[in-house]
Amino acid sequence: MKSTTLIILSFLLFMEPIQSAPSHAFNSIFSFGDSYADTGNINVLAKNDSLYTDNLPYGMTFFHRPSKRFSDGRLIVDFLAEEFGLPYLKPYLEKNHSFRQGANFAVLGATALDETFFKQHNITRFEDPINNSFSSQLKWFEELKPSLCQTTKECKNYFGKSLFIVGQIEGNDYIVMFSGLLSVKQMMSYVSTIIKSIAGTIKELIDQGARTVVVPGNIPMGCLPSLLTILKSNDSSIYDPKTGCIEKYNTLSRHHNSLLLEAVKKLQIKYPHAKIIYADFYKPVINFIRFPQRFGFTSKPLIVCCGIGGEYNWDQPRMCGTPNVTACQKPLTYVNWDGMHLTEAAYRYVSNSWLKGPYADPPILDAHAN
Repeated sequence: MKSTTLIILSFLLFMEPIQSAPSHAFNSIFSFGDSYADTGNINVLAKNDSLYTDNLPYGMTFFHRPSKRFSDGRLIVDFLAEEFGLPYLKPYLEKNHSFRQGANFAVLGATALDETFFKQHNITRFEDPINNSFSSQLKWFEELKPSLCQTTKECKNYFGKSLFIVGQIEGNDYIVMFSGLLSVKQMMSYVSTIIKSIAGTIKELIDQGARTVVVPGNIPMGCLPSLLTILKSNDSSIYDPKTGCIEKYNTLSRHHNSLLLEAVKKLQIKYPHAKIIYADFYKPVINFIRFPQRFGFTSKPLIVCCGIGGEYNWDQPRMCGTPNVTACQKPLTYVNWDGMHLTEAAYRYVSNSWLKGPYADPPILDAHAN
């Protein structure tokens, strides 16, 4: 009876519609991160190169057209903007927008660590690097700042009423290391360095006047259909029997999140005037995988909605957005969109759990700007 009650309560938590917060809660949102939040910066950096997101079925669910987002519809940052009555964030690099109500600095492939770090440690990327790390995004923020406020007092007042989102981004650092043929054990040795970079970004923003900062953790990387396909093995011992995910990569994610949470707690002590919110990305997603039908997802949650071929419906040469690759008919019943990113349905559940709990400490709705 107890387990049945817990299942019903969990279902109600995630299915409950997001309620509107007071319109004065936040006047703007500033987002830093990677493709989980990018709304078009990579399109500017790619210049004339065509991107998968330029084509349907990307954007099919909500926008009904390609929206420069790596999903079928809205991202977490979009749901947060809706919650506080703000417009969807425009990509900063497009420049030709008013950013008084916020800006998006997130970009596909962004890393917490600079490119110089990877070069110094002889970690070779599988593709040419783009200047898009946290330090680059902070520089873009500094470029924008004079158009928003002038004096220290004015900036602290303005940014004190803003919501800052710092991440998710670190997954790309580990992907770079993976492409450089580092073992999980070797990756583990760099986790503290990555955390230091994230903490440094948070400190910089608080020093600039930020008072409410959301810090998302890492997803369960071992559950990514792309990684599961690349590392497919007949050795059943590498998989978690409860999820079908590769356990050592999920162990890496959990270790990262544990150190990140420690860093956030230290920052909370150092900056008592600020509200620094750790947003758990791992637990909601792992729950989607373990109990998919509880959230309305298909009973095979590791299968990709938009893809083709193989056990997980993902094939690297034939990615979502390329010719002859189609999407599932009901994306709202899928967790994963394209092998690397989540569906709008999954993002909605995660954003709800961050806004009201239990996967944000404290919940965002409890951290209204003064």
